[in-house]
Amino acid sequence: MATVSFDKATRIYPGSTKPAVDGLEIEIEDGEFLVLVGPSGCGKSTSLRMLAGLEDVNGGAIRIGDRDVTHLPPKDRDIAMVFQNYALYPHMSVADNMGFALKIAGVNKSEIRQKVEEAAKILDLTEYLDRKPKALSGGQRQRVAMGRAIVREPQVFLMDEPLSNLDAKLRVSTRTQIASLQRRLGITTVYVTHDQVEAMTMGDRVAVLKDGLLQQVDSPRNMYDRPANLFVAGFIGSPAMNLVEVPITDGGVKFGNSVVPVNREALKAASDRGDRTVTVGVRPEHFDIVEQGGGEAAKALTKDSADAPAGLAVSVNVVEELGADGYVYGTAQVGGEAKDLVVRVNGRQVPAKGTELHVVPRPGETHVFSSSTGERLTD
Repeated sequence: MATVSFDKATRIYPGSTKPAVDGLEIEIEDGEFLVLVGPSGCGKSTSLRMLAGLEDVNGGAIRIGDRDVTHLPPKDRDIAMVFQNYALYPHMSVADNMGFALKIAGVNKSEIRQKVEEAAKILDLTEYLDRKPKALSGGQRQRVAMGRAIVREPQVFLMDEPLSNLDAKLRVSTRTQIASLQRRLGITTVYVTHDQVEAMTMGDRVAVLKDGLLQQVDSPRNMYDRPANLFVAGFIGSPAMNLVEVPITDGGVKFGNSVVPVNREALKAASDRGDRTVTVGVRPEHFDIVEQGGGEAAKALTKDSADAPAGLAVSVNVVEELGADGYVYGTAQVGGEAKDLVVRVNGRQVPAKGTELHVVPRPGETHVFSSSTGERLTD
């Protein structure tokens, strides 16, 4: 097993002046499961391919353990890669596919068979060892690709969106199997996905990239609770965090007909920059609905008018009923502009489409960002 280190690693494709990956700096611990996540074109697959030796490194360095592998060919890096399309040999049996790398390396047949059978047992593939890939389902082929990586006993697993070809239900079960398998084997793993739910459920840590730049690397819980900037806040979480630009006022921020108290140091930091507004982030589950009793949030607010209800008026456009919970997708007028909001509600008290709710954020559950730079201002 080994650590992995990206030391200001940079990749600039020929004919381009803008780096696809710009000064990537991450330390991955021995046995850690790190997930690289971000939208298409953010540089996550390029980062993985640089680690694999499939892309040149134009600046900085990459280390596996104590070895600088920046310019080593892939075969000398002691890594195993699982691809999006499985990359199985169609004319070979499952057993031959899994043991092919060992055969090329000159390992004797009995040892290859032993390693293949051990991996097949772990992956529940024993009864399929004599079949060809075309006789397997997508999920089974994906496990064969995993088995091929396991038998090599590499220092590092690299996985490039291995679940993207599976249907939704199979993706959920297979991601659980992969995470469980990695913890059992204890092999350092770097996993690339565009699916932030996949990232949050699988990784020990998650690294978010945008336009080739690392935005934040942290545990899933910390990233959810303390996103470093507006991009991470809007990207991590399903449904996404509501981000509303609101004016700063005495005692907090102006949120509809109410003043919502927020971190004073954050407001001071914004004022020191000359900002008159801040962007407040609120998770869908951190709104209280005033008409349904209001809760603690409503009691903490001051209303501008005795006639106007507290909070922000949200017109209900769509309601997703999920059983225990429901999600209201609505529109609110903020600063003279229509703003889409998502609010989680009790699954037994779902509002009707076309009605109006008044919502307020719960004190202590807001995130404050600079509207000008996008940086987090709250501790």
